[in-house]
Amino acid sequence: MKLTDNVLRSFRVAKVFRENSDKINCFDFSPNGETVISSSDDDSIVLYDCQEGKPKRTLYSKKYGVDLIRYTHAANTVVYSSNKIDDTIRYLSLHDNKYIRYFPGHTKRVVALSMSPVDDTFISGSLDKTIRLWDLRSPNCQGLMHLQGKPVCSFDPEGLIFAAGVNSEMVKLYDLRSFDKGPFATFKMQYDRTCEWTGLKFSNDGKLILISTNGGFIQLIDAFKGAVLHTFGGYNNSKAVTLEASFTPDSQFIMIGSEDGKIHVWNGESGMKVAVLDGKHTGPITCLQFNPKFMTFASACSNMAFWLPTIDD
Repeated sequence: MKLTDNVLRSFRVAKVFRENSDKINCFDFSPNGETVISSSDDDSIVLYDCQEGKPKRTLYSKKYGVDLIRYTHAANTVVYSSNKIDDTIRYLSLHDNKYIRYFPGHTKRVVALSMSPVDDTFISGSLDKTIRLWDLRSPNCQGLMHLQGKPVCSFDPEGLIFAAGVNSEMVKLYDLRSFDKGPFATFKMQYDRTCEWTGLKFSNDGKLILISTNGGFIQLIDAFKGAVLHTFGGYNNSKAVTLEASFTPDSQFIMIGSEDGKIHVWNGESGMKVAVLDGKHTGPITCLQFNPKFMTFASACSNMAFWLPTIDD
């Protein structure tokens, strides 16, 4: 089944899970699409089975809190940042609920975490104005970059380059093998004083970069030239909430939730809005991602919702 405007318009909430007592701050699908794991401000980590459509288990990170949870490539292991006590990144085995390793170094809250799509490398960005490069096999930072402002960062789908958005006004591209030489490309964007950048993602084909903000718009840029292709707006975000925007796996559509529980979908090529879906969420939809393998997506406030299409186009 191919994603079209009509198929996207037909998505409905198939299941709602109320496992959390507070906002879900992040979730991540496993690479095979079979499970999704969430982190919440209530200090819990919930693992869901996407095929059976049910929660499998709940773990807690009471002491340090949990945010920005990401699957690694090994089955049943995740990394996540802390939102209490310290700013250490933790590497957890879900299998026996034990920490495998800690990654200390950041001195302020970690606001970006991206796992390499190909190996054990990951990058983190923090309010301490640094981006750190890590290897899961070592607790020591493999690389450190000092920036002029708050960073957002992400790997490209090949894991060869990473992008850093700095100070909500420029995107810098680095070659992973020689990042210490500085960026090989820098795109200066128009600075908008009304909001700041909260996220940055590559499309699966590597041609596009999506920049999320805590304002009422997101931007789609050309990953090679840095030109702004489209600015998408018209959704509610009056309280400057961090809302996650995402690509569909085919790189064709862009989606974001809003503070009134609706999901807005645009065609990335034409820039036209193709759907507004009502998720009946009780709070702002802070997290939204499409399953990498199956025709389903998930959205979250303090509840988690699984969506399915209702037509075969």
